[in-house]
Amino acid sequence: MFTGIILAVGKITAMTPRGGDVRLTIHTGKLPLIDTNLGDSIAVNGVCLTAVELGHDYFVADVSNETLSRTSLATAQIGSPVNLELALTPTTRLGGHIVSGHVDGVGTIIDKKNDGRSIRFTIQAPDNLAKYIAEKGSICINGISLTVNEVNGASFDINIVPHTLKETTLNDATIGTKVNLEVDVLARYMERLMKGDAAAKPCSAVTMELLQNSGFITQ
Repeated sequence: MFTGIILAVGKITAMTPRGGDVRLTIHTGKLPLIDTNLGDSIAVNGVCLTAVELGHDYFVADVSNETLSRTSLATAQIGSPVNLELALTPTTRLGGHIVSGHVDGVGTIIDKKNDGRSIRFTIQAPDNLAKYIAEKGSICINGISLTVNEVNGASFDINIVPHTLKETTLNDATIGTKVNLEVDVLARYMERLMKGDAAAKPCSAVTMELLQNSGFITQ
């Protein structure tokens, strides 16, 4: 688990294909690795990865096909900067919100403008995530815990203050940049809970019988 408070900006220094997926080597910059062990979780642009090799200023992690298919790591390149956060501990200050590092989808920055000393971004989310995004709710963007300012359909606005711009990769983000999105974990579980016993039933195609049983049509 993470808090969405970025500790350092690192850089991808190697990408090695491994049997269909990829092994990344990431230079960690100022990220403190002194208490990090093999097998520990590190969030990379909001993606929870497992350290399989450690150096004094780098770590290596495998990225599965599932992760590549669901995150912006699929288009990462050698030299790409990445936001980094170590997993939280029982004594960690929860300065952001509960973040799992399990990306729900990839959004696109569609607008960027000055807002006082901050930068206001508008991000287009996948349609299937719109129901989880609420005004003044929490969202994780490239591993950063942020507050949603305004929602318009599947797009939403966020304000990035000068400190966050300085300490994360959003400082270099432009219109068209792809970003990893993780919605509030409570909203995700609440949706499943509200299905009740129906959650145990497999998804099925829409049929005339289903529409009739649901009251949409009558005989």
